[in-house]
Amino acid sequence: MPTDATPSETAAPVSPTEASPAARVGAVLFRNRSWLPVPFVVVPLLAPGKLSAAQWLIGALIVALGEAMRLAGVAAAGTVTRRRSRDVQRLVTYGIFSWVRNPLYIGNFVIWIGFGVVSGVYWFLPMALALFGVEYALIVRYEEGVLESIFGDEYLAYKQRTPRWIPRHWGEAWRSEISSFLQYAALAILFAVKGRLN
Repeated sequence: MPTDATPSETAAPVSPTEASPAARVGAVLFRNRSWLPVPFVVVPLLAPGKLSAAQWLIGALIVALGEAMRLAGVAAAGTVTRRRSRDVQRLVTYGIFSWVRNPLYIGNFVIWIGFGVVSGVYWFLPMALALFGVEYALIVRYEEGVLESIFGDEYLAYKQRTPRWIPRHWGEAWRSEISSFLQYAALAILFAVKGRLN
């Protein structure tokens, strides 16, 4: 739950968003969110799947990307996102939180997809996406309700200008980097050719 402006010391009233049935389910999941990754670990560990060096490499890169997102979120918010209660002291709207409202959860998802790739249990990836989507949609609904209750219009303005999951300007960024991606692909081909010749 991102946090950076100080609310009043009195308890905030509960917003309609926080009181919704989805948010109430999300509150239970929020308090128990350290157990949510269990299926993402157990299924890939127990289900049969082929492991290869390429899967390890690709999976490790995906995990590193997810952890980079988490680190950026923790660097911006500090430890205030580690709370299990409704007591939020600050609304964080800078750093990676100015791009997207839930970078830690996005990072979690990317990390677990990375481990799914390593495991070779590819059939589980769509199921993981669906499970993750339902769980975290409910958790985020609760968190958004709490932040709306505590910070009111300030949070609503932040919510309106900052996407929940996918940064607005990434499409433009990807298009502007096409030439770089082509250069990387050409270099990869050249190194592959070099490896074959040696």
